[in-house]
Order: sequence, then structure tokens, then C-alpha cells
Amino acid sequence: MKKSFLFFLFGMAFSLVSFAQQTLIKGSVLDGTTGEPIPDVTVTIEGTTFAVTTDSNGEFSFTSNVPLGEQVLKIEKVGYTAKRYPIVVNEGQTVDISGMTLDFDPTDKKDLYTISISDDNLNSEDDGLTDNVSGLLQASRDVFLSAAAFDFSATFFRPRGLDNANGKVLINGVEMNKQFNGRPQWGNWGGLNDVQRNQEFTMGMSANDYNFGDLAGTNNIVMRASKYRKGGRLSYASANRSYQGRVMASYSSGLLDDGWSYSVLLSRRFGNQGYIDGTLYDANSFFGSVEKRINDKHSINFTSIYAQNRRGRSTAITQEVFDLKGRQYNPFWGEINGEQRNSRIREIEEPIIMLNHFWDISDKVRLNTNVAHQFGEIANTRIDNNGTRLIQTNGQTTFNGAARNPTPEYWQSLPSFFLQDANPSALDYQQAFLAQQKFVNDGQLDWNRLYQGNAAAGYSVYALQSDVIKDTQWTFNTILDADLADNIRLNAAVNYRILNSENFARIEDLLGGTGYLDVDAFNEDAQQIGTVGTAQSNVRTPNRIVGENDIYRYHYDINADVASAFVQAQFKYNKIDFYLGGNVSRTTYQREGFFENGYFQDGNSFGVSSFGKSEKLEFDNFGVKGGFTYKITGRHLFDVNGSYFTKAPSIRSSFGNARQNNLTVNGLESETIQSVDASYIFRSPIVRARLTGYYSNFTDGTEVNFFFSEAGNGLLQEIITDVERRNIGMELGIEAQVTPTIKLKGVASIGQFTFTNNPDVYYSTNLYTDLSFGNGKTNLKDLRVSSGPERAFQLGFEYRDPDFWNIGVTSNFFSHAYVDASALKRSEFFSQDPSAYDLEQIIENDTSGVINVSGYGVSNFDEDVARDILRQERFDDYMLVNIVGGKSWKVGDYFLGFFATINNVFNQDYRTGGFEQSRRIDYLSQIDEQNNTGGPVFGNRYFFGNGTTYYLNVYVRF
Repeated sequence: MKKSFLFFLFGMAFSLVSFAQQTLIKGSVLDGTTGEPIPDVTVTIEGTTFAVTTDSNGEFSFTSNVPLGEQVLKIEKVGYTAKRYPIVVNEGQTVDISGMTLDFDPTDKKDLYTISISDDNLNSEDDGLTDNVSGLLQASRDVFLSAAAFDFSATFFRPRGLDNANGKVLINGVEMNKQFNGRPQWGNWGGLNDVQRNQEFTMGMSANDYNFGDLAGTNNIVMRASKYRKGGRLSYASANRSYQGRVMASYSSGLLDDGWSYSVLLSRRFGNQGYIDGTLYDANSFFGSVEKRINDKHSINFTSIYAQNRRGRSTAITQEVFDLKGRQYNPFWGEINGEQRNSRIREIEEPIIMLNHFWDISDKVRLNTNVAHQFGEIANTRIDNNGTRLIQTNGQTTFNGAARNPTPEYWQSLPSFFLQDANPSALDYQQAFLAQQKFVNDGQLDWNRLYQGNAAAGYSVYALQSDVIKDTQWTFNTILDADLADNIRLNAAVNYRILNSENFARIEDLLGGTGYLDVDAFNEDAQQIGTVGTAQSNVRTPNRIVGENDIYRYHYDINADVASAFVQAQFKYNKIDFYLGGNVSRTTYQREGFFENGYFQDGNSFGVSSFGKSEKLEFDNFGVKGGFTYKITGRHLFDVNGSYFTKAPSIRSSFGNARQNNLTVNGLESETIQSVDASYIFRSPIVRARLTGYYSNFTDGTEVNFFFSEAGNGLLQEIITDVERRNIGMELGIEAQVTPTIKLKGVASIGQFTFTNNPDVYYSTNLYTDLSFGNGKTNLKDLRVSSGPERAFQLGFEYRDPDFWNIGVTSNFFSHAYVDASALKRSEFFSQDPSAYDLEQIIENDTSGVINVSGYGVSNFDEDVARDILRQERFDDYMLVNIVGGKSWKVGDYFLGFFATINNVFNQDYRTGGFEQSRRIDYLSQIDEQNNTGGPVFGNRYFFGNGTTYYLNVYVRF
């Protein structure tokens, strides 16, 4: 069947081949300063798929099926300012446009990419914030996508409502997205700006040379030694957003006479804190690439990347905390011995090495084969306040210990806690005032109290813990690029990835204690003499005392394999270009536990184990896509892309609580995605514009969340399945080169990203595996998916002076951003009266672990009041003004210059995101929360955007 389809595809292609008289476009590109020829310049006939690169003499030519009429040649190379040249092509004639020039660009915005995307995403406690898609877009020259990457990124704006799990990042053709959550880990190649300027971006699902792609696009970072311009660069950057300083040095040899080439880079980024208090920055990066051109047909490239990054993290805060401490407040740090110390440190150290073979089989067939290996760990620290002491009484055992959450913004330490009664007393007001004063005047983590508590207890009550992911991954792929005819191109690829992911908790610091008892001190059995089995983290080593660097709490592996194949054909004609592509894949996951958790011992009533191997999950997936570009005239084009494909759930979405047991998500399925977009494109020597409408539909999605709630008597795992979403909207980007030095630009994005059904939801803990309420649904239909502002607009200008200085200003308006809605709050639990039933007793009476709580409705339930409580919060609209500028000088053979940006010039307050807490979310509790004199105790938590920030980069290039 597959062979028949391929024969049909190629037969149709060859039957459509047309022949025309010989028409030729040729020319050359020179350096605007030195007059020297520039090799490897990309020359594109805009609005078509025709593209070539200049040779070593800076020359190029188009010889086959050249489009006729008015056309625009675009010439671009990383490190230079792109230019456009209008031409007129007549049939059977030659257009010779030799001597075009490119000028060095001293203000390459890719530096902004690292500042605004890679670094900020390492800063948040919530890994959900790392879903910003803007990093994928920073290689694009499209005016809309450029705005999304640089000016909109600070707001966590997502083009088309997509996060970066919907896009692909490749290095030398090798996929870098993590299998854990499907997202690229930007920190793995952070600090390498100077060697990441050569990037190939494919928008959306359009034709891609390397893989099938995804809705948010594909960005391939080319890091081959032979592709770097000969020369070096030294730079120093100062900023107040993520790091405070960065020093970077790089040098590339270019292609040497003996066929060798090499490129190296060293950088360091550092700072005691960024814009948010206590967010230290300590990062070192190294890149090395060596390539040997064996002969005219074969080249071998070796690339190594080491990007160690250690960051202090921050978190979302409530409006109450914001009002008291401001948007720079971070509860995770405190002073000890006169120095700041952050309790939430994220450290990434995952080196990458890869070997790439490039084989020009013939003038028309090219084969690229790659082997890549990534290893190392990601560690996230936090304070464990679950320590306890072992007590022996008459030969029997019990535990005594555990402590309150030490975070300074703990709900019982804030003024609202003391004013939650309907009629607060004078004492309540006094206590609230004292709490307010203490929080305002200090409000930071008290490290000394933790050390003192451990000194009094003997064994540590508090300890600093790391949650560690230690991945070892191999990737093998081969990529075929073949010209079947002058106007037909075939792309194909085969990929295989194998991952072993070791996960465990590790003691980093006993905080003055002598050891840590590895049991669950909050377990009720731990308080009862002789019944301590379920409290054990590992019943095979009961009552184990652990020290620093020991593994404890949990320990398991995830083994994952992904095999995929991709094929695509591209066809080019005078009036229409089109492509067809397909993809098949198989994904497998399996957990293997090394601890036998006390709650999930072999033979437990749940039938769920924690030790040994889980069932093997297997997902077979496929995809098809196609699109065309119809060239109405040389200036007017119509572009359409459509796709239908399935995606395996991520590792995170496949296991309910992999830290404790082998339980997989009920009814787990691959997600199905359908998408179509249509664009009108206008291009002339002065004006470029694109207007796009898009529609995407997602079904069978899965989400797994973790939080504490009274609803389930403790820490819950929330599993939402059968999630359906729809993203619909439009994009507009327009820019006009009104004079040789002044460019005006405008951008608009209007979208609507909604849930289109009421998904299934259930909850699990160590006391049950499947708790649902009523019909087991959550009423999310028609609510907005929290994905940053749905509407964004920009007006701006750029001025580039012939004397090599420039300035640009943009005004950016954002609206229709929504809080992330709680699924539990919109389940039937909301309308129940928790005081009408005893959940603990229900759990104790049902040992199967599968529990449904129905009935127990509130007697005086008011639909109008409930509707008001459940209304999804929309954030206030806001405007941000950004300024960018730079200047460069040529001194002999050296280029010196600086590049600077000021973001949020007017210091605007705004929220980039947030979520509803699920702590007290039933109807009666919510009425109390909303009527509290001191405001809600468990109000929504928000991420606040930075105030005025700057970035200054000074460099010398040679």
C-alpha cells in the first residue's frame, strides 16, 4: 500500500513537469565595506521556493523554471543586514544583477533571544513557564514572527496559542525536544549566541527539509565548523533582567586549504540576582566544532556543547503578597552569614556531542547522517520539612517530627489568615497588623531557624533536597535531500531516539543535622506505634538514615524509545508551488521502580506496584500534510497549509505519579491534531505584508497536575483526559521601507483559544488511585486556555543611518489574557458540601482505591452566585514601549560597536500569567474566601512582568 502511494505521488509529479525556454538570473554579492565577495549568502526569489547560495566568488545563478514578471531578490546572511532588489524577468532572457552588496549588521537581535527566552525560562518555579514558543521564532525574517520573538516574548505571548511543545528545535538536523514534556530545554545551549546565528526556520507545518515538523514551526540551528565566517568576536554584556554580566569570546577558522575548519566559543554569565530578588545566575558555556572536508563528496563534522547553568528561581505570588512586597519579591531566598541564599536552585548540566556526515552522492542527491549523545542531569532544589525522629518504646516503633512549611509567604503567616472570620475581633486585627509589619519589614526565608530546629532535633527536621533527572539519550538519523527533476525535490528522513531517564531525590544539605530519617512523617500510621509500614519510602530498607548526596524518597527509571520515518515531495511551477508529506512513528515508555514505596507495596489492595517494571506503553502515530503557494502575480501570493496528525503523550502525561508507583493514566491515547492556515502575501520593493487566518483543533489531550487541596485530603495528582481544544485567529504583519533609512512596521494578532468539551478528571494520592466527583467531568467547555495574551498589537519604526548607527522604537499593546482555570473547582466537588460527608471514612471503607463521591449537594446553592465565582479572570490590558539601538565603527581590520535595548520604558505593571489555587474551592468555602475582610486566603497566584530593564552589549569583531 505504501509503495503504491509513493508510485502514485511521483507519477503525478512527473506528469506535471513542464518545459520552458531557457531563462536565467545571475549575479554576485560583495561586502559593502571591504568590497570582497561573500560566500554562502542565501539568495531567494521572494514568494517562491527558489533559493541558492553564493559560491566562493560570491556568485549565484537561477537556471531552471525561473518565474517570470516582476520579482524581488532577497539576499541575506547571518551577521549582515538583509536586502531586497526588484527585478523584471522576461522569458528567454538573462537578468544579470552583479555587484549587490551586504552590510555588516551590528545589532543582531539574536542576543535578545538569549536574554528574553533562554534565561528567563530558567527563572520560574513553574516549569509551565518554559513553554514560551518565542525562542523558536527568532531566526525568522517575517515581521510578525520577529515581533513575537523579541517584543512580545516578555509577556509570554504564544503565536496561535501554541507552546514550544508544538514546535521542533534541531541542531545540525538532530531533534533537541525533551521526551519528558516535549519541549526544548533552552539552557542546554545557552550562552552560545555567536555560534547560533546560522538558523533555518520553517513556519508552521510548511515544507521542511529535516522532519515532519509541528504547528509552531521547526528551527534548525546549523553548528557546522565550515559554515562559520573566518574571524573572531569578543563581547561583554551588562543587563538587569536575568544575569548582570556576560563575557564571550569566539573564533572560527573558515575553510582552510587542507579541508579542515574549526570553531570555538567560551562564555560566562553571572549575577547575584536579576530583576527578581534573589535570582542568582552562574553559567559557563563551551562550544567546539571541527570539520574535515574529505573530498568533494564527503565531509565529517564533530560538534560538542557544554552549557552548565545554575539559577535561583522565583514563583507566582498572590495579589496580597504583591500589594505588600511588589513584583520583585521572591520568597525563596533569605540571608545567612551575610549572604543571600536561594532555596530553589535549578542546575542544568547536560553536555551534547554529535557526529555529522555529509555526503553529496551526486549533484542532485545529498545524504546527511547524524549520531548524537546527550547526558548529565537537571537538579531542582527545595526545602524538605518532613524530617522526623525514630522513637523506640517497649520494643515498638513510632516517629516524632515534621515541621510547618518554612516559606515566609505561608498562608498562616499573612494578614488575610487572621481576618478570615466573618466578624474579626480586635485581637484578630492586632495579629493581622503584626503579621503585616513582620512580612513587610522582612518576609524572607529564615535559614537560621532551620539550622536551629535541626540542632534541637538531632536528625534533620529540615533538609535541602534536589529532585534530579539524569538523562542519557542517543539519537540516530539520516536525512535525504534529492532533486528528482528541475522542479521536483524529495526529502526523507529516518530517526531513532533511545532514552534512559533516571529520576530520584537527593539530599544536598542536612542544614546542620546529623542525618535524615527516610520516612513520611506526615503519614498517619507514623504517629501510631507499630504501624509504620506505609510511611517507608522504601520498605526494603526500613528506617534508613540518609546523609548528604544520598538518594532517598523515590528512585526510578523511565525508558523511552521513539522510531519515526518521514517523506516529503516539493513541486515548483511558474504559477504554483506545492508539497505533500507524511510521517509514521512508534513511541514506547516503561517505568522501572527501584524503591518499594510503603503505600504501594507488592500485593496491596490497589493492585498497583511501585517496585519493578510497569506495563509498557506503546503509541503508533502517523501524520499527513500538504500545502501550496499560488503566485497571482510576482507581488501577490496566496499560501495554504493543512495537516492531520497524531502525537504520543509525553512521559509527564503518561504516569499519574511516577515518583511513587507504576500506575499509568487511565484510557491514555495519542492526541489528534487538525490544522489549516491560509495567507495572503504582498511584497514589493517598499512594502511587505502578510495576512494569515488559522484554525487548529486538538482532541484526546491529557494533562497531569500536582497540588495540595482539602478536597482530596492532601497532595493530589490531578489527571485530566479527553481534553479538546480549538485555536482560531488571524495574524497581520506589515513593514514599509518608506525611505532608504526609515522603516515603519505594524503587527496585529487576534485569537481565541478555548476548551471545546468537558474533559474527564480524576485524582489520586497514596490513599487512593481514582477519586472522582459526580459524573467525573470538569466543566471547562468554552473557558479560555491560559496561553498569554490572545490579542497583541505593535506599531514601530527603525532608523538606520548610513554612518552605521540605528535606533528603533516599538509600542506594544496586549489584551485578553486569562488565568489558568482550576479543573477541580469546576468538577461536581464545587457544588458539594464537604461537611456532609467524611471523605477519610469513605476512603477507609473502600480499599479498592477507586472512589466516586456523589450527592451531598449544598442546600442553599445559588446559580448566579456560583456563576460569578466560576467566572474566569481576565487580566488587565497593558502597553509596553521598547527601544533598541546601536552603533559600529571600522578601525583598520576591526569592527567595534555596541548594541543596547530598554524594555518596558515606562515601568508598566502587568501580569504575564497566573493560576487559580485549588486549596479551598467548594461553593461554601469560596463564598467565605470572597467575603473575607482581609481578602482571600487562597487567592489566585500571578506571574508579574518585569519593570524597566536594559541590555547593553559591547563587542569587537575581527
